[in-house]
Amino acid sequence: MTRQLHLNLFIHGKGHHEAAWRHPSASPRALTDIAYYRELAQAAEAAAFDSIFFADHVTLGEEIGHAAKGGLEPITTLAALAGATSRIGLIATASTSFTEPYNLARQFASLDHISGGRIGWNVVTTWVGAAAGNYGQDALAPHAERYARAEDFLDAVTKLWDSWDDAAVLEDRAAGRYADPALIRRIDHQGPYYRVTGPLNVPRGPQGRPVLVQAGSSATGKRFAARHAEAVFTAHLEQATARDFAAELKGLAASFGRDPAGLLVLPGISPVIGSTEAEAQRLWRELNDLTDAGVGLSRLSARFGGHDFSHLPLDRPLTPEDFPDPAKVQAAQSRAQVIVGLVARERPTLLQLLHGLAGARGHFTLAGTPEQVAAVIEDWFRAGAADGFNLMPPILPQQFSVFVEQVVPLLRRRGLFRTEYGGRTLRGHYGLARPANHIFAAPAPVRALA
Repeated sequence: MTRQLHLNLFIHGKGHHEAAWRHPSASPRALTDIAYYRELAQAAEAAAFDSIFFADHVTLGEEIGHAAKGGLEPITTLAALAGATSRIGLIATASTSFTEPYNLARQFASLDHISGGRIGWNVVTTWVGAAAGNYGQDALAPHAERYARAEDFLDAVTKLWDSWDDAAVLEDRAAGRYADPALIRRIDHQGPYYRVTGPLNVPRGPQGRPVLVQAGSSATGKRFAARHAEAVFTAHLEQATARDFAAELKGLAASFGRDPAGLLVLPGISPVIGSTEAEAQRLWRELNDLTDAGVGLSRLSARFGGHDFSHLPLDRPLTPEDFPDPAKVQAAQSRAQVIVGLVARERPTLLQLLHGLAGARGHFTLAGTPEQVAAVIEDWFRAGAADGFNLMPPILPQQFSVFVEQVVPLLRRRGLFRTEYGGRTLRGHYGLARPANHIFAAPAPVRALA
């Protein structure tokens, strides 16, 4: 079977450049207007994208005075978009740090039914320290403990999704039997962090379970992804590191007894597209000229667990010594490593670094023509650096429209991307198998529902 390029649209604010909201081509709609997201979702579906994705931020952030924030909560947003679309996959972030396994399992199982099997869950542990206070906690747990909790959380959630056999609902009106209790079981999960009785009060979804997505690239995050993830959103500034990451991750998956083909690696890409390279570069400069250094410093500080960079001159070339050791950062370890690696290679000034991160927060950015963007995508894909891309348009909807109208046809001409959907579920789009029910596949001394 010919390898298929996968494309996911990451919908973020008015665009992934932090100054996008100030640009005249950005959407005038409010970030709380569901019509804004509905139109983007429908445009992505018309282009036969695999999926759309919403990140989640469970804290507001101090830069609200100069940054477009305060959009809708992702899970409820997906419920609205499920009714406005029919084929495209729908992925939302939900944190294992600030919810309970039973609540999350119910929500995502319900979404999978509502959408007809198009849901994915981006599993995160939350790295922004300020979030703890919103949930009655003094501080975030250390990085390693957050992942240990996530392991236990995910174990409980997958058991809940499997607590119903696919044939449990009979709806036999003549016999008066709605369901077979023998095909619905308690899970009696007793983990190091969570105790959950079960069963879930929602039947098993059309996909068996939602597609599991993950975005951690630290050593701990990679092992978590290799054990569980079916798609990985990752940030790389160079093709070589992306290729090495994909090879390492798939090798780890194989070491855990998984088929590496069941794990898709989708690096983020944020292309500024113009009819000429000069036009693209001009748009890139326009966006950077609209940035606020205070916003950039606030976001850089958050990546490094609250470290203060304000004493550094904006015009002095940076060195790795200007940063905390990424391995000791208790916030976003993997992104901290990307940033320090960039500083070591390129020695940018602080202002240049802030402009670079303003584009897509450490993901790969480029400015060029549709032909140049398509060539980069093909090069990374054929080199094994990507199974597809997490598209992060710098301005929404304008730059996404340009990508769909001018880049997608080039990708199709090169035989890389579909012209129409072949299936109806997110698993079908991603080429993933429907997972077996591990509770009912076992000879199982698990207690049936009384």
